[in-house]
Amino acid sequence: MDERPQGGRDRLLTPGEVAALFRVDPKTVTRWAAAGRIGSIRTPGGHRRFRESEVRALLAGEAASIPEQPTAESNSLTPS
Repeated sequence: MDERPQGGRDRLLTPGEVAALFRVDPKTVTRWAAAGRIGSIRTPGGHRRFRESEVRALLAGEAASIPEQPTAESNSLTPS
């Protein structure tokens, strides 16, 4: 699979590459994709890939649309 832009196509990033950009665990990126918070495509082998332009746009100004992981502290503050 060629991941370089050709004819206007985006470079595709792995969950690990996206995770490094957002400074989160790759499993977090996979959960975001499963929840529809970030778009992904599947390779013929079933692996997730993310369009670099969409990831860069989220980093540039729309990153607020992706919620941060809840922490143990924030979970303990939730009223029962």
